[in-house]
Amino acid sequence: MAKSNSGRGNGSGKSRPSRMSAAGGVKADFRPSRDDILRYIADNPDKSGKREIAKAFSLKGDARIWLKDLLRDLQDEGLLEKDRKRLVRAGALPHVTVLDIFSRDVDGGLLARPVEQPEGAVPVVVAIKSSRNGPSAGIGDRVLAKTFPTHAEAGPAYTGRVMKVFEKRNDAVLGVFRMLKDGTFRIEPVERRQPELVVEKEHQNGAKNGDLVEVEPQRASRYGLPRARVVTVIGSLTSEKAVSMIAIHAHDIPHIFPAEVIAEAEAMKPATLAGREDWRNVPLVTIDPADAKDHDDAVFAEPDTDEKNPGGVVAIVAIADVAAYVTYGSALDREALNRGNSVYFPDRVVPMLPERISNDLCSLKEGVDRPALAVRMVFSAQGRKIRHSFHRIMMRSAARLAYSQAQAAIDGAPDDATGPILESILKPLWTAYGVLKRDRDSRQPLELELPERKILLNEDGQVDRVIVPDRLDAHKLIEEFMIQANVAAAETLEAKKQSLVYRTHDAPSLAKQESLREFLATLGLSLARGAQMKPSQFNQILSQVKGAEHEALVNEVVLRAQSQALYSPENLGHFGLNLRRYAHFTSPIRRYADLIVHRALIGALQLGAGGISRSEEERLEDISELISASERRAMAAERDTVDRLIAGYLAGHINDTFDARISGVTKAGLFVQLPQFGADGFIPVSSLDGDYYIYDETARSLFGERTGKGYQLADRVEVRLVEVAPLAGAMRFEMLTDPKPLSGSKRSFHKGKTQRSRARASQLRQTARTRRR
Repeated sequence: MAKSNSGRGNGSGKSRPSRMSAAGGVKADFRPSRDDILRYIADNPDKSGKREIAKAFSLKGDARIWLKDLLRDLQDEGLLEKDRKRLVRAGALPHVTVLDIFSRDVDGGLLARPVEQPEGAVPVVVAIKSSRNGPSAGIGDRVLAKTFPTHAEAGPAYTGRVMKVFEKRNDAVLGVFRMLKDGTFRIEPVERRQPELVVEKEHQNGAKNGDLVEVEPQRASRYGLPRARVVTVIGSLTSEKAVSMIAIHAHDIPHIFPAEVIAEAEAMKPATLAGREDWRNVPLVTIDPADAKDHDDAVFAEPDTDEKNPGGVVAIVAIADVAAYVTYGSALDREALNRGNSVYFPDRVVPMLPERISNDLCSLKEGVDRPALAVRMVFSAQGRKIRHSFHRIMMRSAARLAYSQAQAAIDGAPDDATGPILESILKPLWTAYGVLKRDRDSRQPLELELPERKILLNEDGQVDRVIVPDRLDAHKLIEEFMIQANVAAAETLEAKKQSLVYRTHDAPSLAKQESLREFLATLGLSLARGAQMKPSQFNQILSQVKGAEHEALVNEVVLRAQSQALYSPENLGHFGLNLRRYAHFTSPIRRYADLIVHRALIGALQLGAGGISRSEEERLEDISELISASERRAMAAERDTVDRLIAGYLAGHINDTFDARISGVTKAGLFVQLPQFGADGFIPVSSLDGDYYIYDETARSLFGERTGKGYQLADRVEVRLVEVAPLAGAMRFEMLTDPKPLSGSKRSFHKGKTQRSRARASQLRQTARTRRR
């Protein structure tokens, strides 16, 4: 039988069947077909990296190069997508995803649906498989699960194994208290799937019309709506406290610490000097936002006195020793992992750890002895790190400063707190930052210009105004010190061959690169091709549009082309920072990933009690998945809260006009953002008059079929607010700005179709040549 080198079928349009040996291996002369590869990836989502695929099909030498090319072709064609080092079928459920269990099958097995499904995917059902050692779940639970395709013609498309059951909320419903004209009381649930509830007057519990309340459903009567009792009056729906509570419930964010966790925290005693280095004479200082309540990082710098390192500096970063109090397997630890991270709303923080830990024992208060894990780093005059070392210490903060306060002192306006330490502490810090910045500039991390907005509330918890805080050198100094400390942590643990959780950020996928390349071509810009993209290539593009009309547009599109940062026990590097190894070490009060890294350092360097355990190391993959999901959950909750706050604030401004910027373009219409508020609304394509509008994905635009005029991502426009739904955080606008000429967009639309046709023809010719060989 002739050998097949194509891997693209047998010439008849049907995929070649795989020739597996009895032992489950693959014959040495066999190269799998495209369908074989796609089926293997679907069946083995947790073993779908290039190395695992090559091993599964016994591919060696030239066959590995052939496999690499084939996988790239499958990505270019949109059949595969990259997820960290794994490859996944396009449109497939993520290997780890959040599910809602809604029913049982005829055999009593649990059935679930994904909370969020891939765009354009057919609704799927997941059959939950029971696990002897895993968490138990039931109908109504929301769970984090690993999913596996079944390939069954009938029945659930996936099976799932539960990793975590999110906090149950079966006994509490969040809703708005409404008083009807007939004097009766109703609860309008925040969740649309829940029915309205009736509240008797004796169960009102002081709630007023329009209040956001937490209610406890009562036993349902045979007739009429179910009844409920008001448990908690959260407050007026217009207050921030109420709005953030909606997000907390909607995203299942644990916000009440169990009694055993509070008891464990309150019983903690301050750590002692025993087993620690005494660094209380080192004048470390904390520099944080003016309204910060906890202070978990402190810094210090001085010139290096080593004659062999002229112009070099010593930089120290000290981080609160949370591992001294939160030990693996304790109630505090279990709850911290359940939360994953702290969640920040405009006027509320849902902390990862109780205040006794975060705001007291682990807060590096001025003039108070506190345990810390410190890294001492020595840099050359060019900013290159020469060496570093970690120490478990007892420290005493010399000053508690705000960013603006420290910056003002450097700029010539010291106050009573910064004046005495300006020469001895602050100026050496700024000198060290100047040295570190030289290496950062040569490293060229991704430099996107995306201003962050901050909502300021009035005393009633309502939106006062939205500002863009100044980006000070004080911010950049702390950021660069923390980055270097994070790198040092990863390097140390790698050198000790100690397992850890990396903070990873993969390069943009080939599909996203090509999409960005096509878009930039519509603006006369080019992005170089290459197997290894670098942040500097994006920076060159960004520098070309600096101050130009398309600056905001290009920054936005480059951002959307980036991969999502994740936690992983595998080192993929950090593309955005242009670093080979990176781990989060500097915020163990608010991120569980940092606590893992602290424990790993303590264990690897034999720094005393609280080191990482063997069972913890074995769970690092699952822990990474859990905390990555928690981070995404927190980001969604924070974004939803901002949307609801702004929608509530603007509910009284119907028919007002606003300056806006187009922040998204879809077939259905335009998303617009109000720069002064940082919130989005929608303009349906059906409301755009004067033409039939066509969606151009390449140019991120809607253009008129007849006129060629239209609207493009990042365009500045004037809009009128026509509808607001505060509970949903949704706003609908009407376009007031006339469409502009988009001949380039229209040309790119037809050009794109031609390019796709040519690419397909080229692919078919290549396939034919390969088959002939």
